[in-house]
Amino acid sequence: MKLTEKCLEHLGDRNIGLDGVVENEEKYQKAMKFKSSYSNLRYQGKGGGETPDGMVKVSEVPFGKLLEYDRRMFPALRPGFLKKWINQPDSYAFATLEAGDLKGYGVIRKCRVGYKIGPLFANDQGTAEKIFRALKASVPGEFIYLDVPEPNKKAVEMAEKYNMNVMFRTIRMYSRKEPDIELDKVYGVTSFELG
Repeated sequence: MKLTEKCLEHLGDRNIGLDGVVENEEKYQKAMKFKSSYSNLRYQGKGGGETPDGMVKVSEVPFGKLLEYDRRMFPALRPGFLKKWINQPDSYAFATLEAGDLKGYGVIRKCRVGYKIGPLFANDQGTAEKIFRALKASVPGEFIYLDVPEPNKKAVEMAEKYNMNVMFRTIRMYSRKEPDIELDKVYGVTSFELG
């Protein structure tokens, strides 16, 4: 708790987000004054399948366009982070463009066991599914994981359509208020560990 208090002191008036385990929700509310916003569900499935037509590598998307699109689903510009995130070793990143406009993108990266998808941001469920299928096809036979914000019912529907199973749930909480982002376009959280 002492370390947490020091961290909160250092962060000052910033709006801090966290993904807490359900068992600690009340502790975060009482001891740290965080407010619960919604649940995230971690799904597990298997990689494989075919890559849909029309996918482009994220590296082929103008970076400014990618950065602007990402900002709609994340509460701050994150150029340094994003440059490194889309170019990680043992990762694949795909996007969908329509008449030059970015309609969605996603990354799948190696984790301790299998591969984790995140982010998976898309304008609609059809686009999200195309990107999801491309990411899934990149790692045949491997376990894959997808963290879905539960309020996005279309994202939940997509995970279940592809026979993914819920492993656990977290509670998204904020020290001040829920940021103004397009949560209905978040089909996969970037990372619980990094926001």
